[in-house]
Amino acid sequence: MNVNRRDMLQLLACSGLGLAAFRPSIVSANPNEDIIVPPRLNPGDTIGLVSPAGITRSKTKLKIIEETLEALELRLHVDEHAMDRWGYLAGKDEVRAEAINQMYKNPEVDAILTFIGGWGCARLLPYLDYEMIQKHPKIIMGFSDVTALLLAIYAKTGMVTFHGPSGRSGWNTFTVDYVKRLLFDAEAITYKNPDDKGDNLTQVKDRIQTITPGTTRGRLVGGNLSVLTALMGSDYLPDWKEHILFMEDVGEGIYRIDRMMTQLKLAGVLDEIAGFVFGKCTDCDADSGYSSFTLAEVLDHHIKPLGIPAYRGAMIGHVSNKFTIPLGVEAEIDADEGTIRLLGAAVS
Repeated sequence: MNVNRRDMLQLLACSGLGLAAFRPSIVSANPNEDIIVPPRLNPGDTIGLVSPAGITRSKTKLKIIEETLEALELRLHVDEHAMDRWGYLAGKDEVRAEAINQMYKNPEVDAILTFIGGWGCARLLPYLDYEMIQKHPKIIMGFSDVTALLLAIYAKTGMVTFHGPSGRSGWNTFTVDYVKRLLFDAEAITYKNPDDKGDNLTQVKDRIQTITPGTTRGRLVGGNLSVLTALMGSDYLPDWKEHILFMEDVGEGIYRIDRMMTQLKLAGVLDEIAGFVFGKCTDCDADSGYSSFTLAEVLDHHIKPLGIPAYRGAMIGHVSNKFTIPLGVEAEIDADEGTIRLLGAAVS
């Protein structure tokens, strides 16, 4: 019987022999496979601000976004419907989608920033002009519900999109540093959690935990777990083959994380990926009591049997200190060290 390495690792995991002695190094497909890399940011560029999901009616928050971009030497162009309201959404679906289309068409807009997440981006996907978007590559960035836009644009156009701060996010030193290095300097970043011990004898906050040791390469793809699984069965998701899947979530009970991970397994997604990184699960009942699984246990149940390099705890998600991660860029993860190393620039 012919058994490949991945199958062998799965057999070992299921048999109880464990993976501690194994450090797989899995190499992905051709790193030179064509993707569309948008132009980098430069001082003086104009950022188009759109509201693709929940409502925002605070002019003070809009002013803060403007001042934040000014501090980055960027100018702000606000969509005329950004402050609209339609129920709990920032305007009707067709209007919100057309705002995004127009930002891509507008030659005076250099990049696109989303106001906030919430809910609503998935409703826009049928109304986006992907052929036009593909012809006008630009940075588009956000997180949480914006995951739907990032995944769909990457899947439909092959263009790199960016899981990072939205306009309403906190733009602190840590977060801004990664934005500058990735989007202005076109640096092939190595992402590593901060290792500040503070007054403690060892690091307490922002530790990483290896799920399965090893290194692997693949194109980064992912975002918010709840939003991603809500798109299952649609044609707005990429081919998962040899991708490195990263994800995060907020405010979800452990059984719901288990349910969504099970959905990914049953849909065949987990069997396709080359590596796995779980960021932060903010307010996700990390310990729901004696009778509950922990988040670590649930991730172990679903990921360890795959035999692929995997770790959790990366600075991705609903947290103050936030990585900006490009979807579609070839990267290498080291699950022992808890690092993501880009193998090329995410912008041109």
